[in-house]
Amino acid sequence: MATQMKPKFECSEEEWKVRQDLAACYRIFEHLGWGESIYNHISVAVPGEKDTFLINPFGLLYDEVTASNLVKIDVEGNNVGQSQYMVNKAGFTQHAHFHKHLGEKATAICHVHTTATMAVCSHKDGLLPTNFYACNFQGQIGYHDFEGVTVRPEEGDRLVENLGNHSILMLRNHGPVVMDKTIPGMFVKMWALQRACEIQVATLSQGEPNIVKQEVVDVHQRDLSTMQTQGGAGLFDFEAWKRRVSKIDESWKS
Repeated sequence: MATQMKPKFECSEEEWKVRQDLAACYRIFEHLGWGESIYNHISVAVPGEKDTFLINPFGLLYDEVTASNLVKIDVEGNNVGQSQYMVNKAGFTQHAHFHKHLGEKATAICHVHTTATMAVCSHKDGLLPTNFYACNFQGQIGYHDFEGVTVRPEEGDRLVENLGNHSILMLRNHGPVVMDKTIPGMFVKMWALQRACEIQVATLSQGEPNIVKQEVVDVHQRDLSTMQTQGGAGLFDFEAWKRRVSKIDESWKS
């Protein structure tokens, strides 16, 4: 889908494209019911710049986020862009540490408080191999014990350590952090995780689940990896959802 021409806004064409995709991502999250009032965050590294990233303006709902009102901050929390909005310290502390220390792996990051993902984060066994989507993630998730609201910089090192070589960190009793090299990749990973958690909550409400054997999980993940090369990770999904939210309201492009 073609993006809108860049208005009188001082940034590179590459940054403007990322701004539009991030603003669209906020609208998609809101449309899917993944918003959390004015809280939670999706962030993305600014292309061609070191240690700067874009994040939502604190005080706006997800359906109020646009390409131009996103806040550009550095990893020390300084507003280095044109937005007059402030940012939520809880979002900055967590996201900044990942952007600073994980490089390309954490180009795009989201943290959500959806009911299903928080429920699974609050379950003692975390995400179980009880359904198709959950099998996608077995052995590919880190877990971090709850330490309260994430505003203290010293927790950042423990977050990175518990993430390990994974791209999803389940904050116990809190909610997931999902990251990827691209916004579409992060989005489709979050979508599948949300579905996995929704189905697990529904399954456990019925009683004892049917656990998928590890050898089947291994085959599932092997075959899934061969399918994910089509169109790039999440690209087709993300573009489809951009079309959906554009039919509702195209103001995210501005």
